[in-house]
Amino acid sequence: MRRYLFTSESVTEGHPDKLCDYISDSILDECLKQDENSKVAIETFASHKTITIAGQITSNAKIDIEKITREKIKEIGYDNEKTDLDYRTCNINIDIIKQSPDIAMGVDTGGAGDQGIMFGYASNETENYMPYAINMAHKLSKKLTEVRKNKTIPFLRPDGKTQVTVEYEDNIPKRIDTILISSQHLENVTIEELKLAIKNKVIYEVVPKNMIDEKTKIYINPTGRFVIGGILGDTGLTGRKIIVDTYGGIARHGGGAFSGKDPSKVDRSAAYMLRHIAKNIVANKYADKCEIQLSYAIGLKEPLSIFVNTLGTGKIKDEEIEKLILDKFDLTPEGIINYLNLRKPIYAQTTNYGHFGKDNLPWEKIIEL
Repeated sequence: MRRYLFTSESVTEGHPDKLCDYISDSILDECLKQDENSKVAIETFASHKTITIAGQITSNAKIDIEKITREKIKEIGYDNEKTDLDYRTCNINIDIIKQSPDIAMGVDTGGAGDQGIMFGYASNETENYMPYAINMAHKLSKKLTEVRKNKTIPFLRPDGKTQVTVEYEDNIPKRIDTILISSQHLENVTIEELKLAIKNKVIYEVVPKNMIDEKTKIYINPTGRFVIGGILGDTGLTGRKIIVDTYGGIARHGGGAFSGKDPSKVDRSAAYMLRHIAKNIVANKYADKCEIQLSYAIGLKEPLSIFVNTLGTGKIKDEEIEKLILDKFDLTPEGIINYLNLRKPIYAQTTNYGHFGKDNLPWEKIIEL
């Protein structure tokens, strides 16, 4: 019987990197609302009192990037430049050009928008086929935001992080060993008040009672103070939370970020497709766990390679699953886009608390294989 610990982290929507992801994805959505064939690759950088949006947009859409940016900062809850950021007074720099014609040559004919490798993963250890640690970390981060916005805990500010360490026994989650939560807060609250509120209104509301025992360690704001936050405490950048966005480190990652990219970028669309396939391999009971890799070359339609690994849990051979995938699914960029209907403005809702495991997203649909 093998016991081991595995840890994953999540962040709230007010984390500097997630602020940037959300702005980038919101700009993408506004382009797709007006022109579903928009080609978008947007990066947002945030530091001190300044937001910089740069990248490439080729689209017939007419959008007000500064207005979108201020609206999204306000929506997250940043309204105080003394402790984090104020949507009304921050500086916004915009540096947008059109997509390179060298890239467009390949993309416009249905080829991949870049070379790269992508992974998809699923496990039957949770109801939504996500790894337990990242799934629980996301739930805690989402709850932390919820109790801030509905004033259940009125002294919280937008920036925050969660981390969950799970003890496995023979590859099955048995208990939670450690919970770590760091949340920005108003200056006039004591650390004792903060800890009590987060324990009662976040942790004990979210974590199943049977997963916590007398040995479970709970840490809340270990330094004792977290007043300065957001981009006043740390810079933010689109695409810097790729492990939070995916599987919490329990599966491999190809390295490409998602946010701010239209679906012609296989970094995003192929990763979504591979999650869909891996989830359905597990949901259809071909395996208890499944990881799949694809690789692409810029301008070429068909993937260069496919790799299936059921980590010793397959009910049939991995080679048979690979054949099943190739027979069932069109893995060209255009085939993926059409199958998952990815030209819709659905991306801002993916930004926070993971791109996977949410029932309302097309790649999470369970089908019969």
